[in-house]
Amino acid sequence: MIVPVILSGGAGSRVWPVSRKSYPKQFCSLLGKETPFQATVLRARQIDGTARPVIVGGEDHRFIIAEQLRQLDDEGSHILLEPVQRNSAAAIAAAAFFQMETDPEAILWIMPADAAIEDIDALAGDLEVAKQAALKDYIVTFGVKPDRPETGYGYVEQGHSLEINGAFHIVRFLEKPNEETAKSLVSSGCYLWNSGMFIARARVLLEELQIYAPEVFEAVKSAMEQRGCDMGFVCPAEEEFQHAPNISIDYAVAEKTNRAVVVPAHFKWMDVGSWRAIWELSDKDMAGNVTWGDVFLDNTKNCYVRSDDMVVTVSGVRDLVIVATKDAVMVTHRDHAQDVRHMVGRLQEAGRSEAIEHVRMYRPWGFYEGGAKGEHFQVKRICVNPGGILSLQKHMHRAEHWIVVEGTANVTRDGEQIVLRPNESVYLPAGCIHRLENANREPLILMEVQFGSYLGEDDIVRLDDVYHRQ
Repeated sequence: MIVPVILSGGAGSRVWPVSRKSYPKQFCSLLGKETPFQATVLRARQIDGTARPVIVGGEDHRFIIAEQLRQLDDEGSHILLEPVQRNSAAAIAAAAFFQMETDPEAILWIMPADAAIEDIDALAGDLEVAKQAALKDYIVTFGVKPDRPETGYGYVEQGHSLEINGAFHIVRFLEKPNEETAKSLVSSGCYLWNSGMFIARARVLLEELQIYAPEVFEAVKSAMEQRGCDMGFVCPAEEEFQHAPNISIDYAVAEKTNRAVVVPAHFKWMDVGSWRAIWELSDKDMAGNVTWGDVFLDNTKNCYVRSDDMVVTVSGVRDLVIVATKDAVMVTHRDHAQDVRHMVGRLQEAGRSEAIEHVRMYRPWGFYEGGAKGEHFQVKRICVNPGGILSLQKHMHRAEHWIVVEGTANVTRDGEQIVLRPNESVYLPAGCIHRLENANREPLILMEVQFGSYLGEDDIVRLDDVYHRQ
């Protein structure tokens, strides 16, 4: 049995400003209706003989993951939550320990949630080759033949063939090279892009982690032994998990083990990790342009232009990436799309919230969006999903005024039950105990006007919460 393991952590800073730490690229609509995460789940479903997936994601994204699975009518996936981010070695170890409890010999198909793959039949064929190698206790990765010198990918050097037709020993792994090195690797014909996918038995992965990364092994082993379960989510113990070194599976195991082999891929693969990759994967107009949203072009060639809010006009340029959201605009040359992450770093150093947070902030009950604000007031648009319930809470420093725009709101205010419909409102003075619920089948949308001496999100005293937040 092949068990898909989908790694859905990571911040996706190269796809800023659409992708941010609070809502990273794997959960964003970048190429079509499904997000990269959803496309990965659907792809795993299409391969015969696969079990229910194990999804490893961050604690902060638990309800985003659950909602995106719900949209796919997925009720069988196991979701493991990393209490702190510790890179892929710890995430994979957690999935392997989890699988060991039911079937130590199960073959894990480990994959990031942000790759685009075409030709499922070719993928299934290559996966069968990888499975045969994994049955002989090898750790297999798919290698992709490069079509350009790419500095954003790692590389593997293909060695001599195995006794298994279609699989080869790996001479060495190389981290993301500079441009000159990338050119020499591609011209040699001996190197493949490292797809980031690994296929191996759960037992074998843990054996190699115990040898080459014992600190990861012991920390995650302890975290999984002391794990909890919260609303169906598997929650490794935070105190133990945070002792795991912050290293990738490549560095922890793949670059050191003598069990690593590569299967050259016959499917088309691309990491959806930069705006250039998204431009390449998208349908283009006659001038090579890709547009998304309210965009107007004139005398423009080979550009990617996206607007998530305002109208964007572009004239007389070529080979640019232009992305506009509600609170940020990013412009770069397409050839420098990998460098967007450097600007994110500069924003973080400057203390700018736009580096990691969206105007729209998601919560288990829905989302809110920031609007007009001043020294002692701010306005938010709140959307509560059908069945969504906010915590029973109070604020010490602010009062709130709720105005219903769409739907029906069930409001609790100091024990009083109030029903509000469109164009009706309620006032919540500072210190009052209140709660908001949408008991209907349609979304509830309301405007919240806050007044007070302090308007931070940490001015919430939760008295009861169905989502078990503190």
